[in-house]
Amino acid sequence: MNNVEGKLFIEPERYEFTAASIHQFELARRDFFKILGAGIAVFAVAKDAPAAQETAPGHRSFHNEDLPKDISAWLHVGEDGSVTGFTGKAEIGQNIRTELAQTIADELRVPFESVRMVMSDTALTPFDAGTFGSRTTPTMTPQLRRVAAAARDILVEAAAKEWNVAPTGLVAANAKVTDPASGRSLKYAELARGKTLAQNLPAEDPITPAIDWTIAGKAIPKVDGRAFVTGRHQYTTDLQPAGMLYGKVLRPPSFGATLTSFRQNETKAMPGVFVVRDGDFVGAAAPTEREAQEALDAVKAEWKEVTQISNKELFAYFKQNGAAKTEDRFRKQKGSIEEGLANAAHRLDATYSVAYIAHAPLEPRAAVAQWTDGKLTVWTGTQRPFANRDELAAAFRLPESSVRVIVPDTGSAYGGKHTSDAAMEAARLARAAGRPVKVVWTREEEFTWAYFRPAGVIEIKSGIASDGALTAWEFHNYHSGASGIETPYVVANQRTEYHQVPLILRSGSYRGLAATANHFARETHMDALASTAKMNSIDFRMKNLADTRMRAVLEAAAKSLGWPRKKTREGQGFGIACGAEKGSYVATCAEVSVDRGSGAVRVVKLVEAFECGAIVNPDGLRNQVVGAMIQGLGGALFEAIEFENGRIKNPRFSSYRVPRFRDVPEIEAVLLDRKDIPSAGAGETPIMAVAPAIGNAIFDAAGVRLNNLPMVPNGLRLA
Repeated sequence: MNNVEGKLFIEPERYEFTAASIHQFELARRDFFKILGAGIAVFAVAKDAPAAQETAPGHRSFHNEDLPKDISAWLHVGEDGSVTGFTGKAEIGQNIRTELAQTIADELRVPFESVRMVMSDTALTPFDAGTFGSRTTPTMTPQLRRVAAAARDILVEAAAKEWNVAPTGLVAANAKVTDPASGRSLKYAELARGKTLAQNLPAEDPITPAIDWTIAGKAIPKVDGRAFVTGRHQYTTDLQPAGMLYGKVLRPPSFGATLTSFRQNETKAMPGVFVVRDGDFVGAAAPTEREAQEALDAVKAEWKEVTQISNKELFAYFKQNGAAKTEDRFRKQKGSIEEGLANAAHRLDATYSVAYIAHAPLEPRAAVAQWTDGKLTVWTGTQRPFANRDELAAAFRLPESSVRVIVPDTGSAYGGKHTSDAAMEAARLARAAGRPVKVVWTREEEFTWAYFRPAGVIEIKSGIASDGALTAWEFHNYHSGASGIETPYVVANQRTEYHQVPLILRSGSYRGLAATANHFARETHMDALASTAKMNSIDFRMKNLADTRMRAVLEAAAKSLGWPRKKTREGQGFGIACGAEKGSYVATCAEVSVDRGSGAVRVVKLVEAFECGAIVNPDGLRNQVVGAMIQGLGGALFEAIEFENGRIKNPRFSSYRVPRFRDVPEIEAVLLDRKDIPSAGAGETPIMAVAPAIGNAIFDAAGVRLNNLPMVPNGLRLA
């Protein structure tokens, strides 16, 4: 999603949003005060809620809540003074539960400890398009501030009515309303007691500017952090409702294979085991995982497979099958590329490629499904609970009001948990068994049947004047996506195009989307142009940059590293890269060490300057930035999915290389707090400049320009 301040836009590389479910079966909101008791609540009428919660009318996976009687409650102040905030966003490790509670506490003027968040429960929270695109901070924090400000106004008015005074002179602070003239005060709990006041959320309500924040902006520890590190927190995989069975699914031998015959004679004698065949879906539910797997092993199934290409043929396929129709591609042009190239003192053309990579979340896909009186409840780790609800309702021919999806705080996703795969499987097995069923994907299933970050080919043609100024920039991306595709550099003559290509592997969102690929190509190319112009890498970028925020992060990163650094040993190299996406800015400096004898590459240090407007929680933000930098090491250096004839060849951690402790360099995150700029998200942008910074450092160390990701899966080859 792009445009922090604008309308929701779904990037083309989010293929999973329009893809059909991997299984094709042939198969009311609550009374708010009854649930939470008396108190004060702020509501948003349904017709207003979708805009705040990021619906995108017209897209298959997004729709407005269609019942006008539906009212979404955002916040409740209880008779005991407790404050409950509601959001459809999901906590997937990015620490928004803490950030959003800080926001409410700050605006409502209550202690942080008194606020709890109810999140991502389709029966209790407002409709939400999903937790993706770094949208929680720029959309939910201002929304919840408006909500809290409205609640504060209700409380002040209630106190004014109690004392028979004008509300204008009253002060709300420390969970109470005070009358400075008389010294009287009433706690929020007293004002809420016995009342069921509710108010529609006003269109506009003054909120506290960042410079005046007292709770937001502080490094408050993660809510329930101790429960996560001690194992007390229950993930979906830990849930075990009474009578639960374990589910397993029979997977095809390759992608696109169809079931041609099925026999289950031996499984019929297995006590307590249920085997289901529905279309191409075959699954088993049993008292233990082992029994479920044994039941599948006893099934006699035959499949018809189709011939498919391998990863070795991939990049040629992309070029040959790129969409030619204008309506099928993103295209932006200004000036004349031909004129810009003709007037260039130096030209540089290059091709770049990025491999498919896996999300590899610590918690694989999992779901627990339970049917009660014809209604379905599913607990699952997803970033899009309402979309999952809709998919389940459609698959089982149920009204949406008969399906509830609950998301326990989840062990990472990185854009990879948008679909309802495990939820669908658990629900189908639970319906057949008449008991709750839990499905937990194995690591091999996660690496094989989940969707991947799209691979791609990028071609760049460019020209510079004798003084290093860009004269022409032509950029073509085949397949990987359009996110972050536009250059931030000033160039009069430019053409940028994204070419869609039919899918080879199941593909979809990944942290940063195609911005990782597009920034890798652009920033590697800019470094090569700087070498061509015989200019310092930062000076060359600064010459072609007008954006003051981009210049600021470049300067901050360079200053922290001490750029330009003098080399002190053989094989040492330094590189830099920068970029902007989704309202935030990043610059990354890398120091590497290259062993010319063995070709081994070690990242010694990463310094990243990051700016996303006003910082809500600096500790949480630092964790996001550092985590993205570490994750970015994998895609930069060695992560790649290998496949042939519809089969993944490296579907486990022993053969799919992710960053390990020994790979982690010294890391420094420099956070620029811009209280004069609205807060933007930070889940994606920090990963974008890691790969090109490392690649540029490798060139500085060894004189070898690496244009393909991953860059050194088997070490650096030196001629």
